Amino acid sequence: MRILRFILLGWMLVGLPAVALSAEAAHDSTAHEEHAGPPVSSAAPTLFNIGPLPVTNSMVYTWVIAAVIFFIVRTGTKKMTEVPSGHQNVIEAAVEGLEELTSGLLEPKVARWVFPLAATFFLFIVISNLMGLLPGVGSIGWGHRATHSALPFAIEHADVPLLRPPTADANTTVAMAAIFFIMSTFWALKYNGPIGLIKHIFGPKGGMKGLILIPLTLIFIFIGLIEVVSLMIRPVALAMRLYGNIYGGESVLTIMLGKAWGLAAVPFYFLEVMVAVVQALVFTLLSIAFIGTLCSHTEEEHAGAKHGHGH
Repeated sequence: MRILRFILLGWMLVGLPAVALSAEAAHDSTAHEEHAGPPVSSAAPTLFNIGPLPVTNSMVYTWVIAAVIFFIVRTGTKKMTEVPSGHQNVIEAAVEGLEELTSGLLEPKVARWVFPLAATFFLFIVISNLMGLLPGVGSIGWGHRATHSALPFAIEHADVPLLRPPTADANTTVAMAAIFFIMSTFWALKYNGPIGLIKHIFGPKGGMKGLILIPLTLIFIFIGLIEVVSLMIRPVALAMRLYGNIYGGESVLTIMLGKAWGLAAVPFYFLEVMVAVVQALVFTLLSIAFIGTLCSHTEEEHAGAKHGHGH
């Protein structure tokens, strides 16, 4: 109950920005609502510039989250002991769990390559998602506009929030997907070799041999082209799935804050806590699975490799 009261108080005090209680604001709320855009801007506003580089609020919060991750890991591993403390135990459990997840889906050699990237993806995404739910994130800022008029007073939200969840910015999710695409291609070439990768994509499936391959060649080429398209779509799907879920959740929470004095947002808040963890897990699992499809041998290839080693 104490935690629930804290969350409710946080939403009421910080999650609801700039509440205009004047009669004039209440009178004009309907007119403002007609001209208001979406509850949350799809583009991250620029706060300032460093030379030619614009710095958005999602970039600033990314730096904050990176500092938090560094602080947690540094303090938890500064004095390692055989009997771990609670802090060290949590970090070790997270690392071991992610390592077992990666090794359970990939070959040992490939798992060693992929584990650092997979662990980084999961930890960054889950902490970004959870810290994006802190009261004040996305609401404290400057410049306000009325977005809802369900209450007897107008509720306004910051046009330029000081902080924005990085995963609610498509630039961040696209950047992570681009890193996945580059590294997965590199590992696929390292594992198969250039010729082996082409054979892996366009080669005959099911261990077919003999003259029957001649009429089926065009079919295998067509299937290979579909596979190439699939490889190009995978990073897009990763980026848009994560961005859409987090941005959609942020928008829903913003809308619900304008109903029943913000209490309508409470069930959605707890739902978003689950979504924050699930989406981090989905992004990580799909990344590992996609890499596994490129860095694995078929049974025929394994048999050929064993036969070759036997000679």
